[in-house]
Amino acid sequence: MQDIIHLLPDAVANQIAAGEVVQRPASVVKELMENSVDAGATKVQVIVIEGGRTLIQVVDNGSGMSETDARLSFERHATSKIKCADDLFALSTMGFRGEALASIVAVSQVELCTRRACDELGTRLSFDGSQLSEQEPIACDAGSNFKVKNLFFNIPARRKFLKSVQTEFNNIVTEFERVALAHCDVEFSLRHNDNDIVVLPASSFRKRILNLFGKKVNSQLLEVEIESSLISIKGFVGTPESSRKKGALQYLFVNGRYMRHPYFAKAVSEAYSELIPAGEQVPFFLNFTVDPSRIDVNIHPTKTEIKFEDEPGLWKIIAAAVRESLGRFNASPGLDFDTEGMPDIPVLDFSDSDRGTVTAPKLSYNPSYNPFKRNAPEYREAANWEVLYDVPSTKSVEPAIESDFFSAIDEQPVADSAPSSLDTAEEYQPIAQYKGEYILVPTDKGLMFVHQRRAHIRVLFEKYIKQMGGQRGNIQGLLFPERLEFTVNESVVLDSLSDELAALGFDLSLLGGGSYALQGVPVGLDGLEPAALLNDIVHSVLEQTTPVKEKIHERVALSMAKKVAIVSGQVLSLEEMTSLVEQLFRTSQPARTPDGKSIVSVVSDNEIGRGFIR
Repeated sequence: MQDIIHLLPDAVANQIAAGEVVQRPASVVKELMENSVDAGATKVQVIVIEGGRTLIQVVDNGSGMSETDARLSFERHATSKIKCADDLFALSTMGFRGEALASIVAVSQVELCTRRACDELGTRLSFDGSQLSEQEPIACDAGSNFKVKNLFFNIPARRKFLKSVQTEFNNIVTEFERVALAHCDVEFSLRHNDNDIVVLPASSFRKRILNLFGKKVNSQLLEVEIESSLISIKGFVGTPESSRKKGALQYLFVNGRYMRHPYFAKAVSEAYSELIPAGEQVPFFLNFTVDPSRIDVNIHPTKTEIKFEDEPGLWKIIAAAVRESLGRFNASPGLDFDTEGMPDIPVLDFSDSDRGTVTAPKLSYNPSYNPFKRNAPEYREAANWEVLYDVPSTKSVEPAIESDFFSAIDEQPVADSAPSSLDTAEEYQPIAQYKGEYILVPTDKGLMFVHQRRAHIRVLFEKYIKQMGGQRGNIQGLLFPERLEFTVNESVVLDSLSDELAALGFDLSLLGGGSYALQGVPVGLDGLEPAALLNDIVHSVLEQTTPVKEKIHERVALSMAKKVAIVSGQVLSLEEMTSLVEQLFRTSQPARTPDGKSIVSVVSDNEIGRGFIR
């Protein structure tokens, strides 16, 4: 019987390998640009015609090649970057596999002109689908000049599936940006169809970012810099205001090499978890410097997938570095109130030891004042502080409002002294409610709109966080215990949250088999379904990719706050609005909800005045 196994011809083997290395014109641009950088070039020009279909030309002033090296460079597995397998863990170059040029020449027509600085004449080589068609000496500049023509001319099926000229060029621009950002000390230029697209002089990393993406990005960048035994991180992250749902500029580099690493990208986004809306992304440009022996870049021919030795440890360092940068540059937006000369709001301490013994301050007021006369002097002078400081159980309000609103507001511990920048003095008292959704508060800078539901979420969130930290909430026992059923995964999460749920006021008893008896719920949940609330909490924690205790607390607190907070459209009295605004300004971040949504918006006096110009 005849043998059936045989070796493939080199040309066929190179075409097969090209399927991984040369996926589209952008792949050629990436490989040739990286070769230029490895050759020590300080200037690299990229010229493209018809999105790379007709021509891709890369010209550099690097070290160039001798006649022998130029010919050998197109052979498969021919490289000057490594000599043995151990060199893979001490790489300082972009390329090392020795497959790029062999793959490119297998599916295109290539012309190379190259000369070393020490040689008088250079070498010109011409290939037609892996076949050398011409070789001759030539006078040329020092460096290398690659021309890749008619990509996939000998593989019609591959050429047929190329996208439009604009799409392919957009992909080329993406690869160009990645290489240019990774090597700011090199001058790059890009030209398409005889039009200069971009010229990037050698510059700093920040300047390179601005040259590529516009000067408007400058105000959105926060510097990140950290040194540790595992990793060195330098670069920039965006401000919370720069977040967007799609198209955020996100770049990670390790040892001068662009990489895709969703795990590390998640570490960056986690640092913004309280500052931006869910589902939005922030830009970042981060350079990692790691010992080459701690990473493996030989995962895929494109060399964009990289394995790290201690990814969980690096995850924590990255997240901490970004948080430190956000805190150092005060990225969290705040409110600026001019309260100089304004009196402080009377503050009472509702600690457990004093509860029930504190009496409200006695204030003089005009019993004949009419609250509907907004311009009357008495309107601002007759704030009813007694209502604000009554014990919740004695407050005479409608039951629905008491359970959904005042029970949460009044039980919130009052700080010993409110910060001066957040004093809600008489000048900052709410005056009205707009469409049942916004509270209007006049300030010396204009008219402030407070989103009442989001404000309540922020207040409740911090209340629940404090309860899980030791200040336990009140429990309201159920007349008839309720039986709840959970899956295995949900039960595991629920058991892990037993302390947090008990601190919030849930009284749960395990019955076995995923069944629980709910015997008590937190005060203030009237009208809500406890089972649905617990399900939301459990699934919120299940979605948490990193089970950090603090993050679990935040997820639980946020789920509770969103369920309990007053709904948009609920009518509030003046006392309720005043209490909510005061409690909001005593929180740590009154400008944003825990998931990053804006709570307040100020319309300046100038903006209001523009509406009355004519």
